[in-house]
Amino acid sequence: MILEGGSVIERAGVGLSNVRGPQLPPSATQHRPELAGAPFEAMGVSLVFHPRNPYVPTVHMNVRMISALPADAAPVCWFGGGMDLTPYYPDVDDIRHFHATCKGALAPFGDDVYARYKRACDEYFFIRHRNEARGVGGVFFDDLHEGGPGGATPFERSFALTRAVGDAFAAAYLPIITARRNTPFGERERDFQAYRRGRYVEFNLVCDRGTLFGLQSGGRTESILMSLPPIAKW
Repeated sequence: MILEGGSVIERAGVGLSNVRGPQLPPSATQHRPELAGAPFEAMGVSLVFHPRNPYVPTVHMNVRMISALPADAAPVCWFGGGMDLTPYYPDVDDIRHFHATCKGALAPFGDDVYARYKRACDEYFFIRHRNEARGVGGVFFDDLHEGGPGGATPFERSFALTRAVGDAFAAAYLPIITARRNTPFGERERDFQAYRRGRYVEFNLVCDRGTLFGLQSGGRTESILMSLPPIAKW
């Protein structure tokens, strides 16, 4: 579903994907080469919000599961996802709130989990051909299949962690919209917002594994590219 043309949200995409195929795309087997060529099923939820006001950050959240179905072995499932913030005019309070919410969501899963996933987010959402970060980060995890305390199976713990990230999204982002949505702005700020959105487009089309997976697996192009803003400049 796409929401656009609003007074607060210029364009927002909410995507639910459920893709099946006879062969895992190359972007899905970088860390699991032994599964290359296996049939698969993938499911995910992806949110990207591009606000109208340049003082409200763009935000992205994604949670997903991939299940490889090799003919001669049991299915292999792994999870991935996270959320990250891309402000045009960064506010320290907003950034601290966003990261504190992410940290709280991951706290039940281990003292070191937030630090690891924050670092992974900083490394992943980085535009290497520009040598700059896409935004101010958040948390990101991929290829997750880990058990936990109390005898939790890798599937149970990984799914619970993925769900915790998804459940924390509204608490991480809505207070920022509320605080910044009425900040005055003019054409100068809109022009800078469009310029920075150009970087967002570059990352998603050149670097993002999720975009590549969607295109390689034969997904619906309009849905895959819903993450792009309606206006961008270079």
